[in-house]
Amino acid sequence: MFGKRGAAVTLGSLLLVGSSLVWAPMGRAGTDGHEGGFLCTGSSRSHYDPPLTLEPRPTRVHADVTYACAVGPGRTVPATGTFDGVSPAAACLTLSGGRGEETVQYADGRRSLIVYDSATILRAAGVLALVQSGRVTEGRGKGHPARRTVTGPPGELPTDCLTPGLREGGNTVQLEVLP
Repeated sequence: MFGKRGAAVTLGSLLLVGSSLVWAPMGRAGTDGHEGGFLCTGSSRSHYDPPLTLEPRPTRVHADVTYACAVGPGRTVPATGTFDGVSPAAACLTLSGGRGEETVQYADGRRSLIVYDSATILRAAGVLALVQSGRVTEGRGKGHPARRTVTGPPGELPTDCLTPGLREGGNTVQLEVLP
């Protein structure tokens, strides 16, 4: 009834509809109850109390973050984040067992509360690499897993690890709320 050309048009239409369904959750992120994943990138300023030294010790970390969040195709929303966490053994070279919470406030009036329950970090040759994993517990992306990646050199010279210790640092941050 359709012939070869009609079958090709029908098959092409079905593929287009199928691909639209796959991409729809990302395009609708944050617009209703069918939120998908999204990506935020930005920079942070972190403060350590007590300052990081060469000897691991319990440390509180506070960071203020500025993000640009791609919440859908062609839709970017500015956001700010506040991270507070504790590491039982933080030092200039390592961090273990870091837990924390981040509140992200989006310019469109929405917000997310993210609880991180694991962290892995390595500081080598003045470069920081940190990956935190957790879950969005409230707001945009609620129930979705989240991954926060922090990278960058410390703002102070490595000799500051000896005395008085690293009090703060600026880094790049990427926040992924996974579908």
